[in-house]
Amino acid sequence: MILRRFLLALVLACMTTVVLADSYEASISSARLGDTRQLVSLLNRGIDPNTIDEQGNSLLLLAAREGHLRTVQAILQYRPNVLHRNLAGDSALMLATLGGHRDVVDELLDAGAELNHDGWTPLIYAAFQGHLDLVEKFIERGADVHALAPNESNALMFAARNGHIQVVRRLLQTDIDLYHQNDRGFTAETWALSSGNTDIARLIEQERERRRPIRLEIN
Repeated sequence: MILRRFLLALVLACMTTVVLADSYEASISSARLGDTRQLVSLLNRGIDPNTIDEQGNSLLLLAAREGHLRTVQAILQYRPNVLHRNLAGDSALMLATLGGHRDVVDELLDAGAELNHDGWTPLIYAAFQGHLDLVEKFIERGADVHALAPNESNALMFAARNGHIQVVRRLLQTDIDLYHQNDRGFTAETWALSSGNTDIARLIEQERERRRPIRLEIN
């Protein structure tokens, strides 16, 4: 009798493990593919909304990265950690920004996603990709224009290197540092020049001249 009970418990434990493993894989796949109905069903059955894959991507990160707005909205109903960052240091907001998924960005901002933190930031990603509207949105919401990526480059430097002149124009309206050098010794102006973006380099030079204090000569 005791042996029979032990074997029954062992079988049930194995079945439970298989079910949990299947549910885990299904939740990851549903978030990535935007299968909102299946994911909600799994969440209602007890799957943790903060479930992560091997790279540290949560369900929210996976859905945000792919731009699945309805799936993101559904996950947010279960109060996941919107500040979670994967092993590469990316948050859901950062990945949505990188992909230019504007509706998802709005949802995440309204849910309390973080704009300012160490490492890459949403503003830097927006500038890197040339998403002017997102750069504007983040600045209006208090993004730190002085934030630096791991290579010590700021948002202006990436926009200048990548040729995003409208983003450069917008960033030049802030008090962003025009003289800052990254770990390769580039400033925004010299990085623009090295990339062949002479029009951008000229804009930055003009802004440097404009900011230079006027010296009054006393006769």
